[in-house]
Amino acid sequence: MKKINSIFKVTLEKSSIFILLFLSLVIYSCKSDVKKEAAGGHDAQEFPEIQGRWDLTVDKGENSGEDRRIVPSWLEVKHSGLRTLVGYFVGEGGSARPISHVIYNDGKISFKIPAQWEKSEQDMVFEGTLADGKLSGSIVTPIGKKLTFTPVKAPSLAREAEPVWGEPIRLFNGISTEGWHGSKDSMQWIVVDSVLTSPKSGVNIISDQKFTDFKLHIEFRYPEHSNSGVYLRGRYEVQVEDNYGKEASSTYLGGIYGFLTPNEMVAKKAGEWQSYDITLVGRKVTIVANGKTIICDQNIPGITAGALDSNEGEPGPIFLQGDHGPIEYRNIIITPAK
Repeated sequence: MKKINSIFKVTLEKSSIFILLFLSLVIYSCKSDVKKEAAGGHDAQEFPEIQGRWDLTVDKGENSGEDRRIVPSWLEVKHSGLRTLVGYFVGEGGSARPISHVIYNDGKISFKIPAQWEKSEQDMVFEGTLADGKLSGSIVTPIGKKLTFTPVKAPSLAREAEPVWGEPIRLFNGISTEGWHGSKDSMQWIVVDSVLTSPKSGVNIISDQKFTDFKLHIEFRYPEHSNSGVYLRGRYEVQVEDNYGKEASSTYLGGIYGFLTPNEMVAKKAGEWQSYDITLVGRKVTIVANGKTIICDQNIPGITAGALDSNEGEPGPIFLQGDHGPIEYRNIIITPAK
């Protein structure tokens, strides 16, 4: 009798183990089916071809020939967990905006994001097709205008060695705007007492020289409530704004607009001279504002709104924003890498 009980007990234990294994497989299969159904029949991580960062060139369909209006844009797609694709999008204006759900199935990508600065209740709609590694498609703006875009995968900009610095260059001579040009024909920028001055909102000013990796020293002063920006390579805006006494933000003084937030707010009161010492190597940026390191060796994900272009792999100029109010700059010195 004891032998029978022992055999029965072993058999029961083996049966229990088999049942548990079977139930585990059923549960895993159900979870996998639900996950794949939510992701269009596939795991989100199975789409490396669409994931990553894309530099976009958007044709606004305005004018023709050399006057055709082309603006830069930027897109990042990445997986969140096991079944969802999410991302970020940068348009012509505003800041980097989160995408809560990117739909991708059979080479088709689409997403919607709410209007940011546009006076519309409609979403922006992005639709594209990925074939043979090439993405193409259209954007319908919140005001209903359909635009086409041409994308390329963004370069990593990783550097294999530390830079060797060249000789400092004084970009602004303190006498005239020689070495600079306006973003449009009419230019309000003037030199007053050795200070590069935009007395009112107008056009932006751009250095004639272009740079890859560099160290930049620049001093600035603004009146109350004014706003400007220093664009690195003409693509990445370091915000300049009257933010004294506010909490740090990626869209306030010292931030890489919409992307990187300073570790503290170091803005002085309006009317006082302030300074940036900025080091840019590849995508890595360090910003010292008014003597304090507020961003240290952080990667800039992509272009910020208002960039001159989205050609991230190319050298670019220093570009100073002059369309958001009065601003003054002086002692603009750049040390390029050799």
